[in-house]
Amino acid sequence: MTRAILFDLDGVLVDSAQCVERTWRQWSATHGLDPDAIVAIAHGRRTVETIPAIAPHLDVATEVAALEAIESTTTDGVYEIAGARMLLERLPPDSWAIVTSGARSVATLRIRHTGLPMPRVIVCADEIAHGKPHPEGYLTAAERLGVPPGECVVIEDAPAGIEAARRAGMRSIGIVGTFPADRLAMADLVIPNLAALPTDLVADVTSRGASPPSRPRR
Repeated sequence: MTRAILFDLDGVLVDSAQCVERTWRQWSATHGLDPDAIVAIAHGRRTVETIPAIAPHLDVATEVAALEAIESTTTDGVYEIAGARMLLERLPPDSWAIVTSGARSVATLRIRHTGLPMPRVIVCADEIAHGKPHPEGYLTAAERLGVPPGECVVIEDAPAGIEAARRAGMRSIGIVGTFPADRLAMADLVIPNLAALPTDLVADVTSRGASPPSRPRR
């Protein structure tokens, strides 16, 4: 039984690859770092966790603020993933959420820019203690929706997100694009795009919906 779908944002609903890579490459050039090495590990991870991994000598808070200031003010290279708006508009508002490794200011800018529905529940990187592959983000979203983890399906494009879903006790669907299919093999199902999403999954969520949450959502 599936009562809720939890979506990653970038690479699943929004194509921001050009924007993200351009930002990281500009930042790496400023600090004399290898841009290819940074881009290779940045996708699907919080900035606050990426910087210590690649540049432990830099002040994390300062660099996170600088990067988020850039990403929260530009939409160049940000596009809707084909079919995302149509899919979200079919789902009951209390049956889906977004869990992103981006800051809220960045996420809301991209959602509004692409014209996607704004979710009632969105869990952002700057609002949790642990990023993917830790399950905190997905568990938080399920709690706010009032749905048990085992009745949620996660849609992800990155290995870290799929691992987070597994640790949360949720099934997952990997979408090929940011990473090749073999990097997403841990998912319960791997598909080429949103159009290949199982029709019975959407029908199940639409018919069952989510119960009203027992506590206020943010």
